[in-house]
Amino acid sequence: MNNTTQVLAAFREMIGSKNLSRADLHDLIKDGIMAALARRFGPNVSAEITIDEDVGDIKITVLKEVVEEVEDASREISLEEARWDDPDFQPGDVLEIPVDFTDFGRNAVMAAKQRIIQRVREGERNKIRDEYNSKVGDLLSGEVQQVERGKIVIMLNKSRDADAIIPWKEQNPRERFRQGEPMRAVLKRVEETPKGPRLILSRAAPEFVAALFKLEVPEIFQGIVEIKGIAREVGGRTKVAVSSRDESIDPVGACVGLKGSRVQAVVSELGGERIDIVPWHPDPEIYARRALAPAKVAKVVSDSARRVITAIVDEDQLSLAIGRNGQNVRLASQLIGWQLDLYGSREWLERGADAALFGGGQQEEEEAADFPLKELELSPVALAALEHAGYNTFLDIIDMERHDFERIPGIGPDEAAEVLRLIEALTVEEGEEAAGTGPTAEEMEEARGLAAEILGLPMGSRGEARTDSSAG
Repeated sequence: MNNTTQVLAAFREMIGSKNLSRADLHDLIKDGIMAALARRFGPNVSAEITIDEDVGDIKITVLKEVVEEVEDASREISLEEARWDDPDFQPGDVLEIPVDFTDFGRNAVMAAKQRIIQRVREGERNKIRDEYNSKVGDLLSGEVQQVERGKIVIMLNKSRDADAIIPWKEQNPRERFRQGEPMRAVLKRVEETPKGPRLILSRAAPEFVAALFKLEVPEIFQGIVEIKGIAREVGGRTKVAVSSRDESIDPVGACVGLKGSRVQAVVSELGGERIDIVPWHPDPEIYARRALAPAKVAKVVSDSARRVITAIVDEDQLSLAIGRNGQNVRLASQLIGWQLDLYGSREWLERGADAALFGGGQQEEEEAADFPLKELELSPVALAALEHAGYNTFLDIIDMERHDFERIPGIGPDEAAEVLRLIEALTVEEGEEAAGTGPTAEEMEEARGLAAEILGLPMGSRGEARTDSSAG
């Protein structure tokens, strides 16, 4: 076996594991030889290189232009020097200089080898960059290679040469991993470094929870159920809002699974992190009620201009609505994207709010049985417009005002009035509409009594609440 055959065999062995085609191999060898020729003849050298793997031969011919006066010795040769080889040479002709591969010295061969290795690495980096730029947000799996200075280095199952890490801020502080342990994480971004692309993975981002649900819930993977929003405090609690494109599929039930199997799989991967799944709603007030679950909200008031929602809950629901260290209300605010101000009934009344907000009528409204809008005597136009906008049940529309309905495509003033009449007929007590002159003296006395009971104030002889000063 001659020296050229040995070099070809070595090159094939060196890059055989890189999944390169024969054409790619030849291009790399030619590029390496050009690097070696540049060391010998100069940076602008021109050459023809022919590779014949069947016979193990590499033919190299350096080309130099014949000129009167040489300006670049790497690609030009003087007319006088060229005529030593052939007296018929004229300016503009090209002199072909055959070069034997065995003539390359050690330094030239090393230059060729380094150039080939560099090209192989560049190809791998481009492949990783092209493959993973489109996978941001996807779940990737691998094993822990090492843990150094707070970051976890991951060896991915599909791209073992890829540089993938989980920085400290993208980790769950409640989790600990050891070398060799399997791990799943979401690809957050592809970061460029002097050594090539680096994959930044995360187990702390909300996208990790979304990727896990996509893996466990076929309806999400198929696009039937959509995750509308996620708010997460790593290691503590996550709120997920979901909606369904198919009315026959309950989005919350699909995510929970039979006997909670699907959500439990996600909780297990998150190390026991609590997950609240709530149905998304286009109306921010209804959405806020649902986002504050498991607490029951007595009343919500929204300020669209400031994007602020005020939620009032009964005293026995206040701690549940706030959550540990304010976590529940904080996550609910992040989920709906509005500022959420939470008040207990006592504080709200002390601020001068109407005591009737906490009367029996509101409780009956919350406890009323829900039913589909199809059961209402609505016109087909109004019914179709409401359902298309995501309103499917009576409790979905019970708190909406006239301007809310008229913002829905397909609902005009007549349809809005029709819906409001039906809501009023189903919610206003008999005789209340006919009065139309405000509360009676008996109703006011009852409201004052209810306010005093909530605030824990003593009652006067006429049923009036007494302050501490009047009682003394």
